[in-house]
Amino acid sequence: MRQIWKSFRALYFASLMMLIGSGLLSTYLGLRLAADHVDSLWVGALMAANYFGLVLGGKIGHRLIARVGHIRAYAACAGIVGAAVLGHGLIDWLPAWLFLRVIVGLGMMCQYMVIESWLNEQAEAKQRGLVFSGYMIASYLGLVLGQLILVLHPALGLELLMLVALCFALCLVPVALTRRIHPAALHPAPMEPRFFIKRVPQSLSTVLGAGLIVGSFYGLAPLYASQQGLSTEQVGLFMGSCIFAGLVVQWPLGWLSDRYDRALLIRCFAFCLALAALPLAIMTEVPLEVLFIAGFLCSLVQFCLYPLAVAFSNDHVEGDRRVSLTAMLLVTYGVGASIGPLVAGVLMKLFGSHMLYAFFSFFALVLVWRIRPKAVTNLHVVDDAPLHHVAMPDSMSSSPLVAALDPRVDEQVVQDQMHNPVEPEPEPEPTPDPETTPDDPEDPDTGREQSFTEARP
Repeated sequence: MRQIWKSFRALYFASLMMLIGSGLLSTYLGLRLAADHVDSLWVGALMAANYFGLVLGGKIGHRLIARVGHIRAYAACAGIVGAAVLGHGLIDWLPAWLFLRVIVGLGMMCQYMVIESWLNEQAEAKQRGLVFSGYMIASYLGLVLGQLILVLHPALGLELLMLVALCFALCLVPVALTRRIHPAALHPAPMEPRFFIKRVPQSLSTVLGAGLIVGSFYGLAPLYASQQGLSTEQVGLFMGSCIFAGLVVQWPLGWLSDRYDRALLIRCFAFCLALAALPLAIMTEVPLEVLFIAGFLCSLVQFCLYPLAVAFSNDHVEGDRRVSLTAMLLVTYGVGASIGPLVAGVLMKLFGSHMLYAFFSFFALVLVWRIRPKAVTNLHVVDDAPLHHVAMPDSMSSSPLVAALDPRVDEQVVQDQMHNPVEPEPEPEPTPDPETTPDDPEDPDTGREQSFTEARP
């Protein structure tokens, strides 16, 4: 591990500084608007704009990197992000802040793509799992440290925006000073949404639900904690403890995922999330101890949904499609994370801050209803399933190229799809079956055909 740290410390440091800045900016904006008594709808809209920028950057980033190269693209985006961050201090007009948040998300996605492609280029096949884990730790650690800065500097002045801009300036240094050769040019892998919607709809439903919940958490949990009467320092500790829960749960989650049915685990964790969020959803005023304990428990389970869905979907998709699968999962997550803060913000505005955790509980129950382990017949399961569970970086800190680091994905397949993408083959028209009807589609996660009388959500 020491050798890996030595080889990749520059890229890990760049990721760490980016996530410190990103995590601090999200919480700062929520607290700043709460102090100004701005509607929660605007707070949710700012986080939704950030995720919209991340999704948009997944497409634009490929073109930018292909046109000017990795180092120039990274440097340009870091400079633009830093300028956009400082723009929040120069302009108080909220619609302009929405635009700036889109720019921040777009620029950061391009930076993620550069770092992840560089890590993939330098990592040997046998080191891929450790390199991936180091990247995940740097990502989560950056998010946690970004929250803890509020403990040391609780004043919500322009100094915090300057500190965020400073982080994005420092993340430039290790990439700009590298003596390594550029990674190979990138080309986007085909998305194939129809194929994945038919093959792994339960996984996509879980990823969409995780995006709705986690996106709302990052955008609105600081506002919720502030409206519960917490000081800026306490909000920083609350957010830091919740995000830290997402880090510590990854390894026990991997142990469970490799030994038990993953669809059943998704359903169980969703049910646990609904129960854990219930006290905060019911109580309009929560004691400090209950708030921290319940918030930590909610985060333990909410950060499990996305990694489990990724592992579950990889079990049912062939190796040559897994790069495209990762892109599809992250876009689905981004769509959910763009919608969730808006809906939760409206609910908080109309009915009170506790509706944030009511929102979590409701969509967790939707996942309990949607995920059906008994429907899995493993008709499409890959030969080596269940694949070894891999601890995933937070989806707020990764791009579609994160598949390049995933040791479950064959390295040659990654290189072929990143450099010479293959266009998806047109799907053949289905042959009518006299024993089924159009209301009897094939169960896509499993390939099982269901009878007309079987209930289907």
